[in-house]
This record gives sequence, structure tokens and C-alpha cells, in this order.
Amino acid sequence: MTPSDGLHGSSLPTPAEAIALQKELAGRVRLCPLPARVRVVAAADLSYLPSKELIAVVLAFSWPSLELLETAHVRRPVEFPYVPGLLSFRELPAVTAAFEKLRHRPDVLLCDGQGLAHPRRFGLACHVGLVLDLPTVGCAKKRLCGDHDPVGTEKGCRSVLTLQGDPVGYVYRSRTGVKPIYVSPGHKADLESSLDLVERCVRRYRIPEPLRLAHNTVTRLKKNAHSP
Repeated sequence: MTPSDGLHGSSLPTPAEAIALQKELAGRVRLCPLPARVRVVAAADLSYLPSKELIAVVLAFSWPSLELLETAHVRRPVEFPYVPGLLSFRELPAVTAAFEKLRHRPDVLLCDGQGLAHPRRFGLACHVGLVLDLPTVGCAKKRLCGDHDPVGTEKGCRSVLTLQGDPVGYVYRSRTGVKPIYVSPGHKADLESSLDLVERCVRRYRIPEPLRLAHNTVTRLKKNAHSP
């Protein structure tokens, strides 16, 4: 697979072709428990620049201590148009390019975005995981689709997120009294092990620590990119 379109050569697909490709690739996503033996966990995040570029970062951490091992980032032009539901085609090339710079290959990659909890069940975490052949988990701040029962206000409360009656993730209260986060498996992951990993990554803040540090890193790089 190639990062540009996920499968068919180096040319960019049209939005209609991308939708068809998502439907095809969704059938290749493998749902299974995350690896029992994990030594390195990574987290990916990105940010858009006014120059029609984006910066993607991938941070690698030792597990379970979450000691930072290394940081990799790239700055690339945005080539695919903005189409809701097709953001992975804009973001995948940069995320995979940053990933390839890592010296420590992670056992699991956390993505700031959706996995299975996507209208075509093929969010960024699924796309990245399939291209890299790597276990991935999506963790998003907002719901993209699906339904769920009310989530209790206490830390640790959760509710299954369903799409057309099928479970696609969890709505999880990572801190008491704050908005929940949305956890869904990408590739080579399942609902229970994805939520378990995210729970174990939560420290003092709402966002799991690896993704929080990835966000802080890309925010700093974006600020420096604007500096004269």
C-alpha cells in the first residue's frame, strides 16, 4: 500500500474514488485483541498551517512507564481536498512519513481521530494501521457518528458506541466532570483492548498522556513555524 491513496499506486483518488476505496479497505481491517506483550507505544497528532501544509508528529514511549523515547515529525503540503469523512486521505501521507522516521518501531499506535467509529467504519486509525500493518487505536475528542446511552459523570464511566446497531467503540469518561473521549479500534485491535490501553494511558488529564504530549509537540512546532 502507498500512503497517497492507501492502495492503488501513487496518484490521488477523487473523492468518489476515495469513498469507494474506504468501503473496500474497511473489509480488510482486522479486529482482534491488541498484542499481549507491548514494549513501545506511539502516539500521532497533526496540525494544519495557513500555508496549506500540515505538520505531523509521532512520539514513541516505553510501556508501561510512558517514558518518552523519541519524537519524529514532518511538514508536508496538503494535497487532498477537505471532504468530511475523508480526512484520512489528507492526513495519512504525513502521519506515515513521520512514523517512518522512528527508530523504535511501536507495538501499538494511538491516533488522534476515529477508528471504526466512522460512517464507513474506516477512520484515520484504521487507514494508518492497514497501511503500516500495525495495531492502532483511535481516540477522539468528539463524536463523529453513532449512538450511545448516557455516560456517568464519574471517572471510569463508559458507554458502548454503536453504529447501525453494531458496537464500534466506547464513550469513556477519563476524568470526573469533564467531557468524555471517544475510543474506537483501528486495525489489529478490538473494543475491549483499545479501551484498556487508553485507560492505562490516562494520567492527570482528560486526554491519554501519549496523545496529550503529541498534541503539545505539534502545537509548539506550529507556533515555531509562524515565528519570523
